Amino acid sequence: MPPPIVFHPAYEAALPQGHRFPMAKYGRLAQVLERGGLVPAGFVRPEPAGPALIGLAHEAAYVDAVLTQTVPRAVERAIGLPVDAGVAARACASAGGTLAAARLALAHGLAGSAAGGSHHARREGGAGFCLFNDVAIAARALRNEGSIARALVVDLDVHQGDGTADCLSREPDLFTLSVHAQNNYPGDKIAGDLDVGLADGLGDGDYLRAVEAHLGSLLDAFAPDLVFYNAGVDPHRDDRLGRLALSDEGLRARDRLVVEAVRRRAIPLAAVVGGGYASDIDALAARHAIVFETMAALS
Repeated sequence: MPPPIVFHPAYEAALPQGHRFPMAKYGRLAQVLERGGLVPAGFVRPEPAGPALIGLAHEAAYVDAVLTQTVPRAVERAIGLPVDAGVAARACASAGGTLAAARLALAHGLAGSAAGGSHHARREGGAGFCLFNDVAIAARALRNEGSIARALVVDLDVHQGDGTADCLSREPDLFTLSVHAQNNYPGDKIAGDLDVGLADGLGDGDYLRAVEAHLGSLLDAFAPDLVFYNAGVDPHRDDRLGRLALSDEGLRARDRLVVEAVRRRAIPLAAVVGGGYASDIDALAARHAIVFETMAALS
C-alpha cells in the first residue's frame, strides 16, 4: 500500500477571477494522485485546526482576526490573498492536515498532505500566500503532547522559510533547514537554524550537491524523531516565482534523495507540497505529485 495521503475539500478555496495564486492546483493534484493509484483506500480527511491548536505557533490576536475575517488591510496585502471565510477555512484545514499527516507518519513511517508548507506565516501575521504556519503548528503540538522530542524541518521550497524560523525560534529541539534561492522573496529573511542560500539559475546537479552536502550529516547529528519535508516545486526552471533552474527530473532526484536519506535512518517523514506557481496547472499538479510518487516507490 502507498503511504497515506491527507486531503480536505477546503484545501481549494474560491479566489477572485484572474488571481495570481494557482489555487486550482490542489484539486488537480488530488485528481492526479487518484488517477495514479496512490490513494487506493481513499484520502484521509483531517479535522481542521481550531484556535487553540493554531495558537501554539501564532499570536492569539492574529488567529482571532483570521477566524473572524477582520485581518487589517495591510496584513491582507502582505498575505496576498483575500482573508474571507473560504480562505480562512482553507488555512485551518491545511494546518489540521499537516498535523494529521505527521501523526500518520509516526504510525506508518511515511505520509503526506496534499497541501501545507505555508512557511512565510510568522507568529504575528501571515505573508506570501501563507496564513497559518502548518508545519510549525504540527511540530509544536506533537512536541507538547510528548509524541516527539525533536523534529527537523527540511524546507526545499525556493523561498526561505522565514515564518517557520520565526515560529520555532525559541525551540532548540525543533530545527529548521532551509535551502533556497538567496536573492528571492522574502527580502527581510529571518535566520533559521541552518540556511543555505543558493545563487540564481542553479541547475539540477549543483542543487542536488548542495542539499546532499548538509542533509545526511544533519540527520545524523540532530537525530530527529520526525522529519517534516516541504517539497515545494518552485525551484523548477518554469516557475513564475522561482529563480532556480531544476527540471522535472531534478525535482524527482531531489525528493528521492530526501526520502531515501530519511528512510535509511528509520526516521518518520511527513511531506507537504509547499510552493509552486507555474501557469500550466496540469504540469504544476504533476510536479507536486512527484513527492507522493517517490514515497510510494520507496515505502
